[in-house]
Amino acid sequence: MNNFYVVIDAGHGGNDPGTSANGVLEKDLTLEISRYMYDRFKERGIPVSLVRSSDETLTSDERVRRILNAFGNGSNVVVISNHINSSGTPNVAEGAEVIYALRNEPTLAQNILRALKEQGQVVRRVYQRALPNDPNKDYYFIHRETANTEPVIIEYGFINNKQDLERIQNNYKRYVNAIVDAVIETRGSSSNVHIVRPGDTLWSVAKMHGLTVEQLKSLNNLNSDLLTVGQVLKIQDNTNNNINISDSTYVVKYGDTLWKIANMFDTTVEELMKLNDLSSNLLSIGQILKVKEGSSFSNEYIVKAGDSLWKIARDYGISVEDLKMANNLTSNVIFIGQVLTIPTSRSYYREASVIYKVKQGDTLFSIAKMYSTTVDKIIELNNLDNDMIIVGQLLMIP
Repeated sequence: MNNFYVVIDAGHGGNDPGTSANGVLEKDLTLEISRYMYDRFKERGIPVSLVRSSDETLTSDERVRRILNAFGNGSNVVVISNHINSSGTPNVAEGAEVIYALRNEPTLAQNILRALKEQGQVVRRVYQRALPNDPNKDYYFIHRETANTEPVIIEYGFINNKQDLERIQNNYKRYVNAIVDAVIETRGSSSNVHIVRPGDTLWSVAKMHGLTVEQLKSLNNLNSDLLTVGQVLKIQDNTNNNINISDSTYVVKYGDTLWKIANMFDTTVEELMKLNDLSSNLLSIGQILKVKEGSSFSNEYIVKAGDSLWKIARDYGISVEDLKMANNLTSNVIFIGQVLTIPTSRSYYREASVIYKVKQGDTLFSIAKMYSTTVDKIIELNNLDNDMIIVGQLLMIP
């Protein structure tokens, strides 16, 4: 039985053609892609709805109304908004990108972009975008107004790049098939499995799902490191990464906002601010928040199946080195049931002296230059996988 729903939004329509070039209108191509995607999800037994099935003019309010009326506004609803990009200069920019909401984790968007890459499309990036005047609100209404759903905007490529457009027109069915697989694997009832793709290794799969290679081999009774394309691997269900210090407290991690935390614990921003004597909406990575009346702070974490030092450190917004230092660990080996002390004092951030909130136009290079440090040091201190940052992100600066 499936535990999620899909709503497919064909971008633009009717009096709103979207972008156009090379004799193609965006609204027509997104509709063609969306209809095909609808059929593929339906074939797989996934409850699915199509926002528009014809060349129809929709206001943003009507589009959102149809999205929320399809299956409700819960986090078990995936919204896929299909679009074609355009650039100022023809035949220069190319490739796909996926934009996800501030309230969501990047996993689904990353898996969709990875699926497109594996089918031969040039890929650009996965990112979030906030309003310039309010980093706590999404820039795009399809993210901002769709309540608790998980919406992603897929830009398949650039319509004014002839080569890019031809790739989309010739291969969109392959792209869609791969996207459907990625969504089902990420959000389906079988979200505790990973389907091996070309290029996968035990190490890359383990890292992707917060496991060690040994844990992955044990889960699947593997005697060797060899994998085959299409092989189904059991993994730790990674749908809930919101680790609490206790039932009534929460540790702020990368990407959190008061709005997101309030929704997570069925409370309000105002109540959180009152409970924690906050005078603004600004949060710091590692900050402990009371989420219920009568909260008392504890800094212990009990290791569970699927945990690794890297995963725990990432979820608490600290480094593996800080975690090891706080627990006098000499190796990265941990075991189920082990009690770890989570460093919550700023003194555990070995080099951190500043918490910086990323703003529009920032890059790691510009921030490093501003604070007379290096990009590598910022990446290391914040456990970043690459140099991609997003508006509103909190960074520890050495």
